[in-house]
Amino acid sequence: MANLKITLVKSLNGRLDKHIATANSLGLRKIGDETVQPDNEQTRGKIAKIGYLLKVTEE
Repeated sequence: MANLKITLVKSLNGRLDKHIATANSLGLRKIGDETVQPDNEQTRGKIAKIGYLLKVTEE
């Protein structure tokens, strides 16, 4: 199964509470934080919701 490397590139300050919660659920709390997540529907949905804050690459 493929994995996605997700990096937080924009600040969470002033964002909607739901968007902050989504970033936290991915393990992203500060700018520059990176996480590797499985490439599945749940992860893709989270990326779709806060994609404007992220940089996503395939591993």
